[in-house]
Amino acid sequence: MFHYKDISIHYTYTNNNYDKQIVYLHGWGQNIEMMEPIAKPFQENVDTLILDLPGFGKSGEPKSAWSLEDYADMVHALLEKLKINSPILVGHSFGGKVSIVYASKYKCEKLILLASPYKVAIPRVSFKVRVLKTLAKMPLLKNIANKMKKNMGSIDYKNASPKMRAILVKHINTDVSENCKRITCPTLIIWGTNDTAVPLQDAYEIEKLIENSAVIEYPGRTHYAYLEDLHKTIQVMKSFII
Repeated sequence: MFHYKDISIHYTYTNNNYDKQIVYLHGWGQNIEMMEPIAKPFQENVDTLILDLPGFGKSGEPKSAWSLEDYADMVHALLEKLKINSPILVGHSFGGKVSIVYASKYKCEKLILLASPYKVAIPRVSFKVRVLKTLAKMPLLKNIANKMKKNMGSIDYKNASPKMRAILVKHINTDVSENCKRITCPTLIIWGTNDTAVPLQDAYEIEKLIENSAVIEYPGRTHYAYLEDLHKTIQVMKSFII
């Protein structure tokens, strides 16, 4: 556990003193388990850090309504403690938006955005239910679908605590376009063409804002494209990172 502003932050870190460190930030209402499928394949060559963002998983809830910058600063504090100076950041959805803010403020080696909103985009529960049904039909991803199902309750606004509701509202109403313009590290943008939570158009808008970036489309995939085409995601990430 890492303690930050009276909050306990839960994380897992495979530290073998490799030259590269990948940091994974999950989406809203999720946890470490949702990023493990794209972290474990790299653990033989790269140090990997996955954390439960404050308010999710086994991490404590913020004491006030945190902004995206507050989340980015917390990540930076943890990385400083672990002596990670120039991470490769991988963020999905909300975690991607936090990653954008982080990469605009602090040094990063590379950035991978997985269906990351940069203006206003929060997946609806009804949409996530449809995604779960899709994943459940895929033998390799059935366990992931079950893990997602366990954590669905915290996603819906009406089930969130007052502080997490306030954080969600801040997230929805925060435009990070200017942060995108300040990012200088190579950036990979992965997106499903059937993402109805954050439309594909946003991927190309982000590409225009981040100078050294490129979009990879996953035809027919949704907001969870990185899991729906897990093998492809791993191969694409390896080509970009290693």
